[in-house]
Amino acid sequence: MSDAYKKAGVDIDAGDRLVDAIAPLAKATARPGADAALGGFGGVFDLKAAGFKDPLLVSGTDGVGTKLKIAFETGRHTTIGIDLVAMCVNDVLAQGAEPLFFLDYFATGRLDEGVAADVIAGVAAGCAEAGCALIGGETAEMPGMYGPGEYDLAGFCVGAVEREQLMPRAVAAGDVLIGLASSGPHSNGYSLIRKIVADAGLSYADPAPFDAETTLGEALLVPTRIYVKSLLPLLRDPRIKGFAHITGGGLTENVPRIFDEKKFRARYDERSLVMPPLFEWLQEAGRISDAEMRRTFNCGIGGVLAVASDAAQEVADALAGDCAHVIGEIESV
Repeated sequence: MSDAYKKAGVDIDAGDRLVDAIAPLAKATARPGADAALGGFGGVFDLKAAGFKDPLLVSGTDGVGTKLKIAFETGRHTTIGIDLVAMCVNDVLAQGAEPLFFLDYFATGRLDEGVAADVIAGVAAGCAEAGCALIGGETAEMPGMYGPGEYDLAGFCVGAVEREQLMPRAVAAGDVLIGLASSGPHSNGYSLIRKIVADAGLSYADPAPFDAETTLGEALLVPTRIYVKSLLPLLRDPRIKGFAHITGGGLTENVPRIFDEKKFRARYDERSLVMPPLFEWLQEAGRISDAEMRRTFNCGIGGVLAVASDAAQEVADALAGDCAHVIGEIESV
């Protein structure tokens, strides 16, 4: 039966070898509450062992989008798994939750064990950076569903927060907005990025037009920044009102998710929103308006905190490693 299945395009033995190869990677992400062992039908997490008393569970799921296409074209697969984790853990962080465990879904037409191992090694690295356990996942080999060398990824994260610490909290006019630097476009806007690159007649192997020290492919594959370890200790301070993860929709659509738009709006200091060279190049090469840039890309700001004014400088200083700076404030409508 296995030979017949293999002739149909599914290699069960290759899948088994992949599980064996990634098991140590998953085990390395073990944390209180989970031993991160693979092989069961489901992953188990012990909230009591993790130290929670009255927790609320917060879940998030996401993918990497068409950034995957650049990984396919460059053959660079080691960091795309970090993107997958980052997109999920930063989202649950926005509710004040500590990411606890993660599961991934890797689907491909024909399983390339080396590529899959590289991708999942990135997932494990992202989990280690976020302090969450990789406790399970699924590898699906589906002949005919994907082109040669292509795959798709999805991630699923569960976090927990003590009931009284759930975010966002009630904001007030005068609260300060602090921006945290992104590492690049993160995992949003890549359909437009790829079109700009194609229209410019560039290859991903070419030097980046905005940084001659690296290739365009390398610059565009820099993984999404994970904010968990720097932010989580601060989010217990009631003076921090909310955290917006700047993903699809940019500043325009994500920052308002932390307050009631009928009562408040964000007012930005335009001098503080200077875009890094990569985004300047995208805007110029793509002839994109300021409004569309801010709605499509993070434009150098990967996360935004709403903070009581008396805590703003203290918080910005604590997040110096994330190049945090004041970008505006919340005002009444």
